[in-house]
Amino acid sequence: MTGGIGSPLLWRWHITMATSIFHRVSIFGLYLSALLLAGWLLSLAGGPGSYAVYTGVLGSPLGLLVLFGLTFTLFFNLAYNVRQAFWDMGKGFKLAQANAGSVAIIAFAAATTLAFWAVLFILGVL
Repeated sequence: MTGGIGSPLLWRWHITMATSIFHRVSIFGLYLSALLLAGWLLSLAGGPGSYAVYTGVLGSPLGLLVLFGLTFTLFFNLAYNVRQAFWDMGKGFKLAQANAGSVAIIAFAAATTLAFWAVLFILGVL
């Protein structure tokens, strides 16, 4: 890597960098989830008509896609923070460990999201 005045800084994409960036995106997703929860509570307070409209929007294909994505961000954030706890203890900083941890975070988030939604469909919730 080079740097300094007048010379370009060269870098390449790393999976740890991608998970760090997506962690920030997932925090935004969690805020959005809190707003959706508040909207759900307001729709409950508004009566059966507003509740039916709200759940209808969330039950639409676009609404389900948003909820699926928010489920992924929840599980991603959970796994990322577990890794962060290990990093806070000084563990997992070697390049191979950090890369494997990033892959594990993504794999955990994908697997748990799919399993969660599969259970919802099997139980007939959706």
